[in-house]
Amino acid sequence: MPELPEVETVRRGLQPVLEGARIVSVETRRPNLRYPFPERFAERLQGRRVTALGRRAKYLTAHIEDGPVLICHLGMSGSFRIEADGALDTPGVFHHERSKASAHDHVVFNLTTSKGAPARIVFNDPRRFGFMLFAEGLAEDHPMLAGLGVEPTGNALDGKLLADLFRDKKTPLKAALLDQRLIAGLGNIYVSEALWRAGLSPLRAAGTIAVRGKKAAETSEKLADAIRSVIADAIAAGGSSLRDYVHTDGSLGYFQHSFSVYDREGVACPTPGCAGHIERVVQSGRSTFYCPSCQR
Repeated sequence: MPELPEVETVRRGLQPVLEGARIVSVETRRPNLRYPFPERFAERLQGRRVTALGRRAKYLTAHIEDGPVLICHLGMSGSFRIEADGALDTPGVFHHERSKASAHDHVVFNLTTSKGAPARIVFNDPRRFGFMLFAEGLAEDHPMLAGLGVEPTGNALDGKLLADLFRDKKTPLKAALLDQRLIAGLGNIYVSEALWRAGLSPLRAAGTIAVRGKKAAETSEKLADAIRSVIADAIAAGGSSLRDYVHTDGSLGYFQHSFSVYDREGVACPTPGCAGHIERVVQSGRSTFYCPSCQR
């Protein structure tokens, strides 16, 4: 499942073409993805301009002029392909040919860009776990988005907020970080990476970083810094591109080559001066990678 940095990378790839564009027509080549398309899906988008393209957690939000907000989720294998000027734009270091199998091209947006040029954006999803829904009114009031916690980017997420969120919680720290009601968009990969950067064990109780005292305050601030930095680094690198995930331009991300602990079981810990090795444990059915020597 693509994580927040992958979704943000997709948003940034789509933005130059989609934002300000007028939707000439929409083709839906099946009645549903994970969920059925909203009633009059194509009709309600046709002829309208996309005023803004945003992201909330792992959801893309396209604001439509005098229309609904289009909420998109990539699911396990969903991705967008941009076709403009008769070619697929393919900048990037690690180029990977996108599948163009028409059987998996489920939604096609035919556009006139803000510069007046024709373009197509194609949603391709072999496993059909992605979806597109409408929000009437404010996007944050939609059931998919309502109740999501703070974004793990920017200065809103700081040590004090983490301490307030985790105070008295006995659940493991990693599980608390993955609770979307507390922090929106954090996923398994980057939580493992952030905990390593902060030197904190994923197994310790979440409330231990929220007890009163200078040391706990320093710990929660260090964790907040680690979360923000690992997400920012992953976005800058283009995401992790696990399995068949690709960007809107067909290129692969490459943050996965910078993983310090994720999927590195048995490898020597990269922390300077640490003689430990990365171990894998299972928490709530998901793999956790950490160094028990330096993550306490």
